[in-house]
Amino acid sequence: MPSHEPSSSNESTNSISLTRRGFGTAVGATAATAAVGIPAVATPASAATPVPAAAAAPDEAARERPFRAARGRHSRRPNILFILGDDLGWADLSSYGSPHIRTPNLDRLGRQGVRFTDAYSGSATCSPTRFSLYTGRYPGRTKGGLAEPIADRSVGLEPTHPTLASLLRGVGYATALIGKWHCGYLPDYSPTKSGWDEFFGNFGGALEYYSKLGLAGEYDLYEGDAEYKDLRYYTRILTERASEYVQRDHDKPWLLNLNFTTPHWPWIAEGDTAESAEIVRRIRAGGLAALFHADGGSVAKYKQMVEDLDRSVGEVLKALERSGQAEDTLVFFASDNGGERFSYQWPLSGNKSSLQEGGIRVPAVLRWPARIDPRQVSGLPVFSPDWTATLLELGGARPDPAYPLDGISLAGYLLRGEEPKERDLFWRVRGERALRRGDWKYYRGKGGTDQLFQLAHDQREQADRAQAEPKLLAELRASWERTDAGLLPYSTGA
Repeated sequence: MPSHEPSSSNESTNSISLTRRGFGTAVGATAATAAVGIPAVATPASAATPVPAAAAAPDEAARERPFRAARGRHSRRPNILFILGDDLGWADLSSYGSPHIRTPNLDRLGRQGVRFTDAYSGSATCSPTRFSLYTGRYPGRTKGGLAEPIADRSVGLEPTHPTLASLLRGVGYATALIGKWHCGYLPDYSPTKSGWDEFFGNFGGALEYYSKLGLAGEYDLYEGDAEYKDLRYYTRILTERASEYVQRDHDKPWLLNLNFTTPHWPWIAEGDTAESAEIVRRIRAGGLAALFHADGGSVAKYKQMVEDLDRSVGEVLKALERSGQAEDTLVFFASDNGGERFSYQWPLSGNKSSLQEGGIRVPAVLRWPARIDPRQVSGLPVFSPDWTATLLELGGARPDPAYPLDGISLAGYLLRGEEPKERDLFWRVRGERALRRGDWKYYRGKGGTDQLFQLAHDQREQADRAQAEPKLLAELRASWERTDAGLLPYSTGA
């Protein structure tokens, strides 16, 4: 459950579990959501392992923020600004424990609302997580979601499948996606075919930040479904576009999915034009693998990119303030999966592509000034499909009953202090499986051995409790297998 944390003049925060108080009445229609798997006992915030604090301690004289009840003048549906970083690790923000990366804007955003310590992505790589967010369902329910990640034009998010954007648009929202799509390529797949009124960004999983060359050596910057030429640094372009969008004179509530590619490889910071030119030269000479940048990057360069992401988010939030809409806008920030080789993720094990904690646990913060008190920390285990269900309910939209959601709405939890529905969190990637129930996590890696970890005491996943808890292990394995049986199978040999 959310808990209040003390205020601090420093950008860091501590996870302190105190009594939760209700947040007033709910907004919008109740979404009919259901989770797949055996119901389980939910973990209270007080049982969650605290996030490591940054170096400076909070002000000892700080007090809890007084409870703020719902205000009638803010009863309208919120605007929604949903921001994703790309391959940002769980502890890459200073508020999550990074000792060397400074992220004052994202830390401040977390202090202004709720910071989640046990938030997860829907999968361990880019496009499956985006499928789970846009559909509110496990990636394995759709053919396109089986690609980990999408790398060619053979699959994508089918335009007939309802999405967060199409369902909110159906109840009067304006919808836009700015940045990375990675759910299929033209001519068959596009945000504009799946519920977004506007799209500006890239279709693929990665691009060189200046030239906009993608993984196949193609130019990959589009406005709508047409190429758009702009050879400036990509993060700057996306920041400008998002700032312009939120400052418009909107006559209806809006959803903006802002998907940065930062800090995804290649590790090119603004101003690194010589490194950019070398990568472009190699790509055009036929060395498409140059974009992976296996011979480049560094901890210092990664730090520079993450801090640039933080500044960019800060610019968009300032634009939102100038527009006068900040009070009534729900802002959410998270990463699409765990970090890569330069990411700071201590004490988690594993990274992107793995179902160990480091591959799927992500930073996540939520702010809605009109309805949610600041300086709160939640240890509730949540994952990407939950945000789909939550935003649909807050926006007054109902899921399509032909496509039942796998996430649960957290609106009652956030706004009224209700205990969330008990359930298991499920993940599947090729060669790995994982399921979380309360504090317990069932995991089978590519070695094929079933393992059991008690995350409250061992979030590094080093003390295997499988032999000590054989009955629990069997229960969690059976739950995972029941859910898996309802999903599409991987291709033969996967």
